[in-house]
Amino acid sequence: MPYSPERSSKRRDRYDDERDTKRKSRHRSRSPDEERRRHKDKKSKKSKKRDRHEDDDVEPAARPTLDQLGYSNVNNPFNDINLESKFVWTKKKERDRKELGLSSRDIKKREEDRRKEADHELGKLNKRRAERDRQRQEREKEMEQKQRDAELAQMGDWQSKEEDFHLEQAKRRAEIRIKEGRAKPIDILAMNLRLANEPDKVEEDVELEIDLEEPYTIFENLTLEETEELDEDIQMHLVLEKNDDSLRFWKALVVVSQDRLEKIQASADQKAMGGVVEPVNTDIQRILNGKTYEQLSQLQKQVRSKLDSGAPIDVEYWETLLKELVVYKAKSKLSQMHQVMLTQRLEQLREQQRQEAFKVQQELDQVLSMQAADVDGQGVGPGQGMVSEPVDEELTELQDQQSFSQPREQPAVGALASSTYEPELLDHLPKGLRDLPIVDPVDDLNQLIEHRKQVLATKIIPIRPKSSQPELEDEKPAEQDSLASTALFEKERANGLDEDEALFNIEAELSQQTYMWQDKYRPRKPRYFNRVHTGYEWNKYNQTHYDFDNPPPKVVQGYKFNIFYPDLIDKAKAPTYRIEKDPESPDTVLIRFLAGPPYEDIAFRIVNREWEYSHKKGFRCTFDRGVLSLWFHFKRQFYRK
Repeated sequence: MPYSPERSSKRRDRYDDERDTKRKSRHRSRSPDEERRRHKDKKSKKSKKRDRHEDDDVEPAARPTLDQLGYSNVNNPFNDINLESKFVWTKKKERDRKELGLSSRDIKKREEDRRKEADHELGKLNKRRAERDRQRQEREKEMEQKQRDAELAQMGDWQSKEEDFHLEQAKRRAEIRIKEGRAKPIDILAMNLRLANEPDKVEEDVELEIDLEEPYTIFENLTLEETEELDEDIQMHLVLEKNDDSLRFWKALVVVSQDRLEKIQASADQKAMGGVVEPVNTDIQRILNGKTYEQLSQLQKQVRSKLDSGAPIDVEYWETLLKELVVYKAKSKLSQMHQVMLTQRLEQLREQQRQEAFKVQQELDQVLSMQAADVDGQGVGPGQGMVSEPVDEELTELQDQQSFSQPREQPAVGALASSTYEPELLDHLPKGLRDLPIVDPVDDLNQLIEHRKQVLATKIIPIRPKSSQPELEDEKPAEQDSLASTALFEKERANGLDEDEALFNIEAELSQQTYMWQDKYRPRKPRYFNRVHTGYEWNKYNQTHYDFDNPPPKVVQGYKFNIFYPDLIDKAKAPTYRIEKDPESPDTVLIRFLAGPPYEDIAFRIVNREWEYSHKKGFRCTFDRGVLSLWFHFKRQFYRK
């Protein structure tokens, strides 16, 4: 049968009608609930089919499996029964389809691009994290290295401090042994080096100056045990010393010490074997003596080249010469360093003398600039003190005239040098001097000139040794005395004593005092030079029993107090004095002198008699240029015959 479009169309229409009729009949036979469930199942199938289609295009390695994580729908910490199914953001995809007009393929491609971008960004983050980890590790390593370096430096610093401590203790022990008079050879060497390099660290009471002899001469006359001990001490200083000049000094001394030890031991071994000690090679000494360090260095090069030449020579001789060369070079270096130390010490002493002279000049100028001031005080007045017997006026005046006509007596040599240096001519030679050798005046003058030349040529100024004679009590200076105070004392002592005067330097003990200013200034007692005036009392009894040829015992007739206050803080306020009762005796009183800081009070015990305040009778009470002068005589009662 031929094909006909009309017949075909009619057939489709009839088929559609039958389908619609069947659908309607099915719909009518279903309830609404069944219809909704059927619609929901249909939609779910479509959704699963779409998801399955999309999941097939995703690479399996792109997402971790639940087996690797160890989770399932039944066993997982999230209590999710759909954990094994992939989450799909359906509404987002539908929105992309509707709003953006994207197809499933475009959405798939977009998600793949986003995933690749995320993977690329994640790779960059992983690289940055790895770089941060690497930098952190490097910083930790650097910090650990710095900490180790700091610990090593600290340990090195502690070691250096410990070595400095031991070196300082060694120097301190040397000072103590020198002060106690039991110095060892190493103490002399160490102190010579310290006086040249560290004079400010040496205590003033160390009575030692740089030895004029060469340092290596200290090994002479030492026994084997003493030389070994000295060598150990030199090695100890060599290890602890840090100063370059000192190191060169100790290194040279080590060479000399080792050579000295070898020679002493060789000599002892030779004697122990019963043989004779071999004489020193005079030929080697003749070659090396008198040569400078540079000449010895040149000779050392020549000897070494001769030994290296391989020529037929006396090898033992030249090796001995080379060995002695090293020792002589060390001695020459020590001599050069010793001359430098002497020069430095001489300049230090000169500078010290200049500073002391400048300081004395300043203190004296300061004292001389002090203005004179009146001194407040009250002595023993009328009606006070002991009653004295009347004396004859004519005899007293005659005695005063004789005392004024007598020249002022100069102190003895132990107290003050005489104004003339001419020797006293003796008419008769004492028995104790008759056995002394007679010196010709010309020879004595020549010898004196030679001694003066030696002093002028001396390259160092030695400390004067202490005199074996004890000092007089009035000449003993206080430890805190200033140079100005000493100068004022020497000036007053140079005035000497009159015939009727004697030194008066016995202080009266005072109770311990506390001063308001002693926390700021160190209290100290002032220096003084006092005189007591004595004479004869020509009363009735003495006129009856004595005369001028056989005078009576002398009695105290007055005092001259000279107290030195050059370092007063408040120079505008003059010191004062007052009279206090003596608890030990009514015949004496205490005269107390008071001043401001830094001076303590000082007191003397004097006779309790009425004072004469007339300036014509010698009374003086002034404070001028740092000196408090209080001079007075006791009042005397006269009667006429």
